[in-house]
Amino acid sequence: MTEEEKLLEKLRRIEALFAGTDALGERDAAAAAAGRLRQRLDELRRRDPAVEYKFTLTNSWSRRLLSALLRRYGVEPYRYSGQRRTTVMAKVPASFVDETLWPQFQQLDDVLRAYLDDITARVISEGIFGDASEAQERRAIGPAK
Repeated sequence: MTEEEKLLEKLRRIEALFAGTDALGERDAAAAAAGRLRQRLDELRRRDPAVEYKFTLTNSWSRRLLSALLRRYGVEPYRYSGQRRTTVMAKVPASFVDETLWPQFQQLDDVLRAYLDDITARVISEGIFGDASEAQERRAIGPAK
């Protein structure tokens, strides 16, 4: 199994966890899990009115991930003119954000970021220079230039 296949399997497992199913691995199972989450969102919308949320994300991968999750559940992400590209707006029930969307996003984001960090470190180490560690921290003597 390649690293990418392992990553996809982890993402499917997280999806299954939030959909409340043990079915893992196949695209059909993932689609069914997303369908169950969309049904849950529809039920919540009837009981819990949608609220406009403003998500501020620090990197393009996280922003893309959140936008994809929102779209998967039938919620259209947007931002207002003048807002930074780091902003994602959405109208969703608060309970869906608290119980499903945000916890799922955080787990998926952690897995994806760890994967991307590993790839980045390997590419830098192999393609640029073997020591890609962080810069050494020193005590400041005067103003930085």
